[in-house]
Formats: sequence, structure tokens, C-alpha cells
Amino acid sequence: MFCSEKKSLEVERIVKANDREYNEKFQYADNRIHTSKYSILTFLPINLFEQFQKVANAYFLFLLLLQLIPEISSLTWFTTLVPLVLVITMTAMKDATDDYFRHKSDNQVNNRLSEVLIDSKLRNEKWMNVKVGDIIKLENNQFVAADLLLLSSSEPHGLCYIETAELDGETNLKVRHALSVTSELGADFSRLAKFDGIVVCEAPNNKLDKFTGVLSWKDSKHSLNNENIILRGCILRNTSWCFGMVIFAGPDTKLMQNSGKTKFKRTSIDRLMNTLVLWIFGFLVCLGIILAIGNSIWENQVGDQFRTFLFWNERGKNSLFSGFLTFWSYIIILNTVVPISLYVSMEVIRLGHSYFINWDRKMYYAGKSTPAEARTTTLNEELGQIEYVFSDKTGTLTQNIMTFQKCSINGKIYGEVHDDMGQKTDITKKNEPVDFSVNPQADRTFQFFDHRLMESVKLGDSKVYEFLRLLALCHTVMSEENSAGQLIYQVQSPDEGALVTAARNFGFIFKSRTPETITIEELGTLVTYQLLAFLDFNNIRKRMSVIVRNPEGQIKLYSKGADTILFEKLHPSNEDLLTLTTDHLSEFAGEGLRTLAIAYRDLDDKYFKEWHKMLEDANALMDERDERIAGLYEEIERDLMLLGATAVEDKLQEGVIETITSLSLANIKIWVLTGDKQETAINIGYACNMLTDDMNDVFIIAGNTAVEVREELRKAKENLFGQNRSSSNGDVVFEKQQLELDSVVEETITGDYALIINGHSLAHALESDVKNDLLELACMCKTVVCCRVTPLQKAQVVELVKNYRNAVTLAIGDGANDVSMIKSAHIGVGISGQEGLQAVLASDYSFAQFRYLQRLLLVHGRWSYFRMCKFLCYFFYKNFAFTLVHFWFGFFCGFSAQDVSDQNSMDYPQLYEPGQLNQLFNKRKFFICMAHGIYTSLALFFIPYGAFYNAAGEDGQHIADYQSFAVTMATSLVIVVSVQIALDTSYWTVINHVFIWGSVATYFSILFTMHSNGIFGMFPNQFPFVGNARHSLTQKCIWLVILLTTVASVVPVVVLRFLKMDLCPTLSDRIRQRQKAQKKARPLRSRRPQTRRSSSRRSGYAFAHQEGYGELITSGKNMRAKNPPLTSGLEKTLYNSTSWLEHFCKKTTDTVSSFSQDKTVKLYTYL
Repeated sequence: MFCSEKKSLEVERIVKANDREYNEKFQYADNRIHTSKYSILTFLPINLFEQFQKVANAYFLFLLLLQLIPEISSLTWFTTLVPLVLVITMTAMKDATDDYFRHKSDNQVNNRLSEVLIDSKLRNEKWMNVKVGDIIKLENNQFVAADLLLLSSSEPHGLCYIETAELDGETNLKVRHALSVTSELGADFSRLAKFDGIVVCEAPNNKLDKFTGVLSWKDSKHSLNNENIILRGCILRNTSWCFGMVIFAGPDTKLMQNSGKTKFKRTSIDRLMNTLVLWIFGFLVCLGIILAIGNSIWENQVGDQFRTFLFWNERGKNSLFSGFLTFWSYIIILNTVVPISLYVSMEVIRLGHSYFINWDRKMYYAGKSTPAEARTTTLNEELGQIEYVFSDKTGTLTQNIMTFQKCSINGKIYGEVHDDMGQKTDITKKNEPVDFSVNPQADRTFQFFDHRLMESVKLGDSKVYEFLRLLALCHTVMSEENSAGQLIYQVQSPDEGALVTAARNFGFIFKSRTPETITIEELGTLVTYQLLAFLDFNNIRKRMSVIVRNPEGQIKLYSKGADTILFEKLHPSNEDLLTLTTDHLSEFAGEGLRTLAIAYRDLDDKYFKEWHKMLEDANALMDERDERIAGLYEEIERDLMLLGATAVEDKLQEGVIETITSLSLANIKIWVLTGDKQETAINIGYACNMLTDDMNDVFIIAGNTAVEVREELRKAKENLFGQNRSSSNGDVVFEKQQLELDSVVEETITGDYALIINGHSLAHALESDVKNDLLELACMCKTVVCCRVTPLQKAQVVELVKNYRNAVTLAIGDGANDVSMIKSAHIGVGISGQEGLQAVLASDYSFAQFRYLQRLLLVHGRWSYFRMCKFLCYFFYKNFAFTLVHFWFGFFCGFSAQDVSDQNSMDYPQLYEPGQLNQLFNKRKFFICMAHGIYTSLALFFIPYGAFYNAAGEDGQHIADYQSFAVTMATSLVIVVSVQIALDTSYWTVINHVFIWGSVATYFSILFTMHSNGIFGMFPNQFPFVGNARHSLTQKCIWLVILLTTVASVVPVVVLRFLKMDLCPTLSDRIRQRQKAQKKARPLRSRRPQTRRSSSRRSGYAFAHQEGYGELITSGKNMRAKNPPLTSGLEKTLYNSTSWLEHFCKKTTDTVSSFSQDKTVKLYTYL
């Protein structure tokens, strides 16, 4: 590790291969990582500093120091020291435990083994000992230890396949390739050991999709880009081995550059408590000054005579000095307004809430035997105040599984299930899937429930054949066989994997490819097609095509892509079929499926040769090459014949739609931050009902420069609230004025809007002079989707909202690429998903499914906030009432010193709003509690004082002695605050009764014990008032005074609450009344329906697809020599003497259709 000053000076990196001595002079970081906060030496000072950032802890430390001064202390010092040390110790132990697990995780990573080439031999080295410039060997399915320059691999042309799930959340494979000059090194240790190339490249940074550098070797220079680099955190897939040179190590790797620091999190109530403690201390200072002045006056005028009356020997005491000492004495005496027991009680309540979360069976996922876990005990009430949720997509909202659900072929829908009456029904477990067992090459995990498609295949429907043939030919999938001889597909896009697998199960099996041919098995017969041209996908074309020659010599163009694009290319004769297919697409899209149009064209041999010659000429051009090629693609992709459409489901996790709908009703804004492509993110937005066709507008920000981004944001703002509101020239105004968003304008926005922004545009939008426009626009929109974002950008977006909106934020994700976001938000939630446990380890709360977020916030979060606020209001009221009695007494002693049920919380998300608005405990509530406490303290003191003034007991003796007065007042206090907490209790249990009334019983037992003969015999100096409690509490007048005091203290509160509930009931009051009525009636509970949005055609194909794969395939660079085509030439060969279709024809299958009851569900909305 090295200092930040050195890091800031690094403008470029120079690395020499196999030369540690040369590289050490630059003091580059080694490969050790640190995610922990403390070390053995730094734990105590850093942790104590963090804990004493709490004003309360500093306040109690100050009181402890005062109590050590005998002249002013009326309380022993250990009464503050013991609980303070206990609280600090418990917090320190919890922090130490959390950091221990971080150290343990770091050690597990740092001690992984990697093969490093040292002295022409491979040696096992721990990751933490790997140095910049080392050459290391990776094997299939291994994690990449550092950021490497790929030198060579087992694949042709130095290619390798990697999975980048920990970086961007995508599980589809990506290709990296070595330079041709280094790929020749192969696995020859001697040649690799002699490799002495020097790399000059960019300094360490967090840009995952960019790398620039130059390799100098053998008197020549070779440019490097991101395609030559394998980043730490990736996994090598489908590649036997590869060698790479370490460029960045440890904290300099792009993965670690994108990892946020572990931050000390505090709740808004904790921050408010810091302010209130300061205010209370100021209040105590004022009280102390009043009493000190009173003491000085009393000492000056009465003190001498009073001391003479008491036979005190003290003479000539300075009245000013006496007032000074009295001031500090009262600071100690009156500190019970905020005793340390408040913080102990808060921690106990939080601990209890954490156990409630851990024990909640409704948040237990049986599929993985995973319960919900509160990994911190200090943030529970913050769960009830969430305003913004930032969610990852892949693995969080979705299962990251693509499944072929439906298709439309020649105007007929396949994939639906019908009953005996021909009516469409829902698919249930009772429905029997299509039996693919007769196809030995079928994917056993694939399920399809509409038997009619297989019947059409059996009957030889030519349109169905052509449809499935297109799916088997038009793609970028690579195939290989595993050790068991099973066919395995390497897919660059999960959409393509789903389509090719569907064709495979229905008898059109993609087998292999070469740069010039594609071989498929059609119903048991191998057929090889000559690949004449590959028209690749890009984000503008939104389609891909292949031109092939079949064994009969016919040339065909097969195309698939976005329906809105492809339909424009159809021949006019398709009008009727187009209308029908369009309706089908609308139906598919309404179900949240990702749609794709399928079409073909027969080409004339002469026309194709002329076109292909023009394509070769265009490829040879230096200028306007891409434009000419695009024009030729447009020319040949016309007059297409429509075959139909596909519908693929990007499976959402269970309950995602319902959860998002419910959270939206609770006024919680959900932003999706994903590393996926824009179109993929939009598709999921529609599938989750975050985006709908009913929205007024969807703003897409895709500018490549800061100027373009600013202009796009300006135009979007004009559409929202008019040109006058938008900054016409983009000038920067005063930051405070710009950052304080106009809530009035925000409320006047009518309609629903959505904002979609790309990662490269977001990088410009997060600049200081643009981010305020971005934030203002985003906060006006109902839905925000940020796509192609890096892990660091996720954290920056969270910080932007967190800091400038002053809103409570929650981030939820399941992968390592979500760790920065989880650490930055007020609350971090980790999902134990497909991408490891990195997100869980960095989180505050964890569970297995996104749907549990609804219960975590609307039930546990709301209850935690509600209970904590009730507790604080009651605690401050009780302590003000108790403490200020001492203040009033000072003038007469010479100045010496449940709520609604969990289901209703889910059914009525609007109940969550008080937490977001911080209504239940704030400064106003504090002053109300303070005023309530002051009123109660006045009643507690002056009613007994007035009653005892010149009064006599039943035995004729005077009862206005000091101790009888104290017993009466203390008993009144205990009864009053017990009645008050009973009034504050919404739901009674045995535990409530035991603690509330048990505390009253405990008080009386302690009171009689303190005034007993036994305790006097043991401690005669401390407990001299023998029998006083028994004598006082046997007087009827005493109990009448206690009753009067209780009634005077409680009745005004009861009256005010009754009037408030009757005249201005809250939503919670109304639902509580309805809940009581429902308990009597016990109506059947309705269930919420699955929300379906209106029609919207969306294409799913290749939205997770990268441009350039067509060129890679036709170049042959990704073809393995050991896998030659199964057949050569344009010939049709018989694969088996009898095709599996003939076997299928002999086999009869009965289609079982079952009725499923229509489930009508009502979403509770409060009227």
C-alpha cells in the first residue's frame, strides 16, 4: 500500500514483464486487499472516536468527570461510569465482531492460490504475494487474481471466454483475445519466461469498459484496449487455460477501485438525538443558572441564620462561590432528563426488533433454507423511513433465467393451454408438459405445455419447419460436447440461448459451425448450410440476419429482430398476417414477455452475387465504410416474408410485481441501477410494471458528451414543467439555490414520467454543473432506470440522492458489483442469490428473495419506527416530569442541591408515509413531550405541596415532613407514568401486563424495603427513615392526594386524544377501527391480483447482445480446430436409419387439460 499523494501523482503506469526488481521502483501496490475498518492497533482509538461522535456519549463522559469532584457531586461516580462503560464495551464488541468477519473474508481471498511463472517454472503463490509484472496461469472456472493483459490461451487465435457477473451482474459470456504476437507464446514456459515486453498504460481507475495502453516488444509497438484485458473478479469459462501479465494488483484493480469504503451508519433518530441532547444540555444550563442565582441570593440573605439554626460550624461562606458549586450540582442532579438508560433501552429495543426480523417465518425461503437476517442492530427504525429504493436488476428483480414461453407461427399462437371447451386457461401443476423423451438431444430442463406445436411438427407443417429452422440457423451461439457427450451451448446472449434451445427440443438441433458453414440436425437428419453472409446486430439495426445456401442450392435470408424495425421490411403481401401477428405481439407484451419478430426472404442467385460483390467493395473502403455496409444491409433486408414471433420470459423473482406495486403505493420511489444494456433494463421495467404504456413520456438520455447530456436534460425538463422552469443556457447558478429542489413545483407535476439514462451519459450527468439538473428531473419522474452503470456509478447515484434530497435511502443487490451501492445507502440489503455472498457480507440486512423487502419495510420497518418513536416520546415525558420536580423543589429547599396488524400494514402501504415524513418523533414532538412533562411535573409537585401545607394526618400529627412528601410525590409519579404508558399501549399481551404492572409492584417492594428495620440495621446512615413509607401510605389523605395528582396529570391527555381521534383521525386510527370490526365479522380475506399492464410491443432479442460477434464467427477466430464440421459440402445425409420423428409418430400421447379456477384478487386501497 502507498500514500494517497503518490497515487494522485501517477498519470501513467509502466510495467515490465517478468522483472519484479524493475517494477518495485515504482512502488506499485501488491495484490493484498483490505475491506476491514480496523487493525489490532487502530481498533481502540478509532472505535472510541466513532462512539464519542455521539453527543450523548460525550455528554455522559463530561458528567462522569463532574461527579469525580466531591464539592459538587451529590451522586456517586460509578452510577454513570458503569452503564457508560457497559454501553461502549457492548458496541465495541459488536463492531469488533463485524470487522473480524471482514478480516476473515479478506484472508480467504488473499490466501487463494494462483500459479505464477517464476524462473521458468510454475509455482503456487498466494494471491497477496502476486506482484505487478508477474505472469500467471489461469485454468477453466478459476477466478482472475488481478487485472491481466491476456498473452495466450488454449483457444484458437488467443481467445478466451469470461464471466463478469461480479463486475456488472451479467452472466452471459464475453470474449477477450490476445495480441497475435503474444498468442504465439502458447503454453511454452521457456518462451513465456523470456517475454520482456513493457506495457505503458493508463493509471488505475474505475472505468470497467475502457483501457488504453501500448505494448512494446521486439522493437515494435502494439496498441491495447479493453478487449485484451481480463479484470479481477471475472471467472474463466469454457477455456482450458490462459496466461496473463499482471497490470494492476490489489487496490489498484478496477474491481477494488469500484468498491466503496465501509462507512459508519447512523439513523436519522440518532442524528436528531445528538441535536436534542445539545438542546437539553442548554436547557439544563439555563435551569442550573436560575437555581445558582437563587442559591447565591438565598446564601446572602438567609444562609447565615439558617446555618446558625442548624448549629453548623461553617462560617463566612461566599455566596457567589456557593452559587457556582450549586450550578454544577444541579447539572448532575437534573441530568436524568437524558440518562444513559435511554441509550441502553434504545439498544435493547433495537436488539429485540432484530430478533423479530430473524424469527419471521414469512421471510424464510424454504427453497434454500435461508432465513432473513438482521446483520446490524442499530438501523431498524430507519427501515420505517425509506423514501428511495435503489435496486440491482439481474439476480435481484430477475432470476437471470430466460425461458421460451410462447410463439406465433403463421398467425397461430402456440404456448397456451385450453380446456375441453376450447377456452384459454392458466398453466398449473396439473398440466402435463410436452414429452421430449423421444428426442435424445433434447434439453431436459426445457418445458412447454402446448402439445399442438409438437403435433404441427409431426404433421410436417412447412411454416413451422421454416420457423424452427430459422431459430437454429440465425444466431451467434457456439456449441461443444462435454465429457459425457452432451451438447453444450455457449451463448453470448441468454435470449439466443432460449430460442436455440426451443428449436433443439422441437427437432431442429444446432450442432456445429465453421466460418463457412452451419450444421443442424433436422428431425434426425444432419443438414449443412453454407454461410454466405452474416449481417450482424447493432443497437441501431436492432436485428440480425444470416444468408445461407441450403443443400438444394436455394439462397435464403433469415432475419430476426425488433418487431417495430422488422415489420417495416415486410413485403406488402404480408398485410393480413402482419395484423394478426401484431395482435399476438401485443398480447405477449401485455404479459411482460420479451418479443421478437421472425421473417425470411428467398434470394435470386444472380442478385445475391451482385450484392455480395458490392459488400466486398464496401469492406475494402477506408472512408464511410460503416455507412456503406449499413446501406447494403438495408437493401437486402427488404421484401421479407413474415413467419411469426417469439415470446421469451426473463423470469422475474416471485412476488416482484406485487412488491413494487405495494412499495409504490407507500410513496417509495424505486430506481433500477443495472450493468445491463439499455433495452434489457427497459424490458424488465415493463415486466415489473415500473414502466407502462400509460405513462405520459419516457425520457431517454443517451448523450456522449456533457453538452449533449445537458441539452437532453433541458429538453426533458421543458416537457415536464415548461421552458420557463428550465435553464435555457445551462449556466451554473448558486449551488444552494439549485440543490434545494422546489417541492411545490414537484407536487404540481401531473402525469407519470420515466427517465432512462446510460452509463456513459450518467458519467457526464454526475459532473458538478449537470448533476443538479439530473437530480431535479429524476425526482420528478415516477421511475428511473440507470443502465450500463459501473459499481462506482451506482454508489454515486445513491450519494447524490442521499446528500441533496436529504432522503433516507435503501440499496438492494445480490452481487459484488452492488457492494459499493449497499455501503453508500443508509440501509444496505443483500440478497443471497446466484452471484455469491459478497453483497450479503457488506449488507445491513439480508434475505433470499426481493419480495421480502415489502415485509421488511412495511411491517418490521414501520413497527420499529413506530415503537421507537413511542418509546422516546414517553421516555422524555417521564424524565421531564420526574426531573423538573427537583427544579420546583429547589425553590423550597434553599436551592441545595400496538398498532395495526402486519397484514393491514401490507394491505395499506399508505400507513408507511408517517415514517417518510418523520412525523412520529421530531423536534415538534420533542417539545410537545417536554411541555407535557413540565405540566406533569407541576402537578406532581404543587398538588402534594398545596395539600400538605399546614395539614395534619388522621392521627393529628403533621404530615408535611420531607420524607413523607417525597414518598407521596414518588408514588404519584410511578402511578402517573404507568397509566400513561398503558394509554400509549396499542396491543396488550401478557408481557405488557407483567412489565407495566410488575414495575409498579417492584416500586412498592423497593420502597417498603428501603424504609424497613432490616435495611436500617445494615445501613443506618443511608436509610434512616424507618417506617415512613408504611406510615405515609396508610393515611387516606395521602391516597386522595395521589389520586388527585394522577387524575390531574392524565385526564387532559385522555381528553385531547379522544377529541383528536374523533375529530381528526389518522389513517392508522381508521384502519385500527376497521381491524376491530373485521375481528368481529371475520370476513374472507381477498388476495391481490397480478397486475397486467396495457399493450406494449418490445423486442427482447439481443438487448443483452453485443455487436461484433458476426465478424468473429465469419473470421473463424473462435473456431476450434479439434471440432471440424460433422459433414462437409452441401449435402443432406441420413443421421439414423429411422428419424426420431418416426418414433414419435408411433408413440401416442394424451394431452391432459385441467380447469383452473379464476382467482379474483382485490388490492386493498384506502378510501
